[in-house]
Amino acid sequence: MGASILTAKNLSKVVPSAEGELTILHELSLELNKGDSLAIVGASGSGKSTLLGLLAGLDLPSSGEVTLAGQALSLLDEDQRARIRAEHVGFVFQSFQLLDSLNALENVMLPLELDGRKDARERATELLQRVGLGQRLTHSPRQLSGGEQQRVAIARAFAAEPDVLFADEPTGNLDSHTGERISDLLFELNQERGTTLVLVTHDERLAHRCRRLIRLEAGLLVAPLEP
Repeated sequence: MGASILTAKNLSKVVPSAEGELTILHELSLELNKGDSLAIVGASGSGKSTLLGLLAGLDLPSSGEVTLAGQALSLLDEDQRARIRAEHVGFVFQSFQLLDSLNALENVMLPLELDGRKDARERATELLQRVGLGQRLTHSPRQLSGGEQQRVAIARAFAAEPDVLFADEPTGNLDSHTGERISDLLFELNQERGTTLVLVTHDERLAHRCRRLIRLEAGLLVAPLEP
């Protein structure tokens, strides 16, 4: 493990509700190094996705601080946080979030082209081959199975060589066999590229493949577990 890439200190999120203020997350702290892997587990409504959004700088905490790649996110405006995400972060979602108007290759090329990479086509082709889709480059998302779409999403997420990959229920829409293959792929790329993984999952098997695991209950951190 190298130096810290992601830290949260006394992180809380409070929102208004009909009954008054609702605490979604309460004074949570953690630290992750480069190449680490963390599973965030807990029942629906426990604050998992809220924590993921705060760690990725998609939302700001009510109190506390997230430091990503050496930058305190609360000190940055939205454009600056977006730049940090573009430079250091990748995302994989349960719903894949591929663009239907683009084929597999174009979906993976898009973030590279937005970053001005001259080797976007070669890099995207290499990654799609790496995830076993070398013969499906010109297929649209509609022509791909759920597992194939998730592999395109993973290739896209790793395309910019992120320091941290956030995955929200990455196997949630997949059958158990396909989910296992997607899990294998995530951890292979984690090890090969030293990318830090932060996973929200209901899948206990996936969770226990991570180096670290935390469980949330009603916004509170249950004692961290080391699988």
